[in-house]
Amino acid sequence: MSPARTRLRVLLVALVALAVTGTTTTAAYAEPSKAELTKKIEKDSEQLEDLTESYNKLNEEIKATKAAEAKVDKALAPVRAQLDAAGVEVGVLAAQAYKQGNISAATALLNGGGDVIDRLAYLQQLSRNRQRTVEAFNVTNAKFLDEQAKLHTARQRQDAQKKELDARRKVIEADVKKLLELRRQLYGSAEEPDTGGYTGKIPNISGKAGVAVRFAYNAIGTPYKWGGASSSGYDCSGLMMKAWAAAGKSLPHNAAMQYNATARISRSQLKPGDLVFYRSLGHVGIYVGDNMVIDAPRTGTRVAKRSINIMAPMGYGRVR
Repeated sequence: MSPARTRLRVLLVALVALAVTGTTTTAAYAEPSKAELTKKIEKDSEQLEDLTESYNKLNEEIKATKAAEAKVDKALAPVRAQLDAAGVEVGVLAAQAYKQGNISAATALLNGGGDVIDRLAYLQQLSRNRQRTVEAFNVTNAKFLDEQAKLHTARQRQDAQKKELDARRKVIEADVKKLLELRRQLYGSAEEPDTGGYTGKIPNISGKAGVAVRFAYNAIGTPYKWGGASSSGYDCSGLMMKAWAAAGKSLPHNAAMQYNATARISRSQLKPGDLVFYRSLGHVGIYVGDNMVIDAPRTGTRVAKRSINIMAPMGYGRVR
């Protein structure tokens, strides 16, 4: 066979082989193991829980700012009434000044650009007896207006922070949703199955702590829900808040703020009803005795009774 025919034969064999095997090679796709997938879901869920607690804290701060604004508005009511009364008095005094021939004073009182505070200076000249009232009014009014301005600035800052947290939350939620969907495709279920509520014996604990513990037991099996604080779903601090609310105690909806709102105790002092804090105050559970806590773990899980050592506790708190 000639060299040319030999080269052609080799080329044809190569082309046939290429057609059979394809033009590209692809690395084999290895599905993640259940353990690997669970670990990633837990990691991303922790990020979401941290963000959730930041979100809850900001909501508590906004709530406090709104309450402060309402308090200032209420305090300003009598000051505003005093302002209105002063306006009427200015009119009366202006008429008196006009009758007495003091045209410049009357004109200033009646045409002060609608600013009663500026015109009050003339009241000091027209009546010494009103001087203290006018000074006290000016000081009080300035104080409340300054407080209002500070609260307004705080609200603007908080609103901006909330928008930023909303954007971050949506990104992480989308990632967790993808992971849960992958888990469903691979293993048949995106979330832990609903096995119903707790059917065992609830320990008989006296006092308000007993009420909180009983609430937590009755919440077992409820789905985890970020920002949740109702029977349709709880996050970790939402469950603590509602459990102690049932006992007549008010806790903020945030693990770190709950840490600050409770009295510090040691592990050896733990009693049912005390709170156990984890992961740099990013998670919290309620102690129910026998080295067990009840908590709302993470996305895709349900409220459960678990070992106190689910992770290393970083602090303990007693509701005051």
